[in-house]
Order: sequence, then structure tokens, then C-alpha cells
Amino acid sequence: MLDPTPKGEWKVIGGADRDEWNNRQGTLLIEALASRRSNDAATAVLSGMIDMKSADPVEGMLIGQMIAAHEAAMNLYRLGWLNVGAYFEAATKFLQLADKAARTVVMLSERLDQHRGRGQQQIVVRHVTVNADQAVVADQIVSGKANEAASATLLTTSTDRVMDTIEPRSVEVVPVKGGGSKEK
Repeated sequence: MLDPTPKGEWKVIGGADRDEWNNRQGTLLIEALASRRSNDAATAVLSGMIDMKSADPVEGMLIGQMIAAHEAAMNLYRLGWLNVGAYFEAATKFLQLADKAARTVVMLSERLDQHRGRGQQQIVVRHVTVNADQAVVADQIVSGKANEAASATLLTTSTDRVMDTIEPRSVEVVPVKGGGSKEK
């Protein structure tokens, strides 16, 4: 039966308000690691998870996967370098798998950053005014957090002064001596 008033004392581990989820995430992570028999290793892993401060269950899952992938990468690198002299092909395979696990950590950390930013993007609006011999470029940063009316106003802002029209000038043609072929 679910508690109608969850305490969330272990929210720092799994990101949820309910400790059933948080404890399950911590247990799954510890059991997924090769060094799970050591209490010191389990404490270190949970400490790292706590330090990453998951704000919700999605972040808790991503952080758990990042830690597991990182542990796997480090273990595979260790195995690869241990076998490099005697078993070259095995060492090469371990190192390839370690690189794949490290790329997984990078991908998961990018997803965590995206989730924490809630997909907010910034739009750079450049306003350029050109008058005869001068040009003015002004940058404005519009974050995704601004309201739509303010964004629309920034995008449609115009100058108060009308741009001067440059009239074409007539150019007088002056004949120049020479420039042709010389007669001999």
C-alpha cells in the first residue's frame, strides 16, 4: 500500500518523493556494479549519486545509468591494459568496449543537461542599421524563458528614424590620352 504522505527522505538518491523508488534505484545501481560486495564501494557510489542531486525520478535514472556506464568503462579500460602484452586481441576488444561505455556516459550526461534545462534554447537577434558610411549591430539574447509577447516585440522592433535614401550621383566622363595601341 502506498503512503498517502510520502516523506522522500532519500530523494537525493532517486529524485522521487517516495522512498520506495529511491531505495530501489540505489539498490539496482549497487547490484549492477562489479564491486557490489564492498560496503566502501557501495557507499562511494551512493555518495556520488547524492552529489549529482537528482531533482526528479528521470534525473535519478539518468544519473544511475551514468554511474553504471562509467564504472563499466573504467573496469574495461583496466582489463584492456592488463591484457595488452599477452593477449593483444582481447585487450583491443576490452578497450573498444571501454570507449563505447565512455561514449554512453557522454550521451547520458548530455541528456541530463538537456533535461535539467528543460529543452530551453536561446535565440540571438541581431539588429543591423546601415546609414551611408556607418553600420550599427546590436545583439540581444532572448532566452526560452521570456514570455512570447516580449519575444515577439523584440523580433519586430523597428527604428524610429527612417533610413536615408542614397541618391545616385552623375559621374562626368573625362577622356584620357593613350591607352590604345600605338602606331609604328
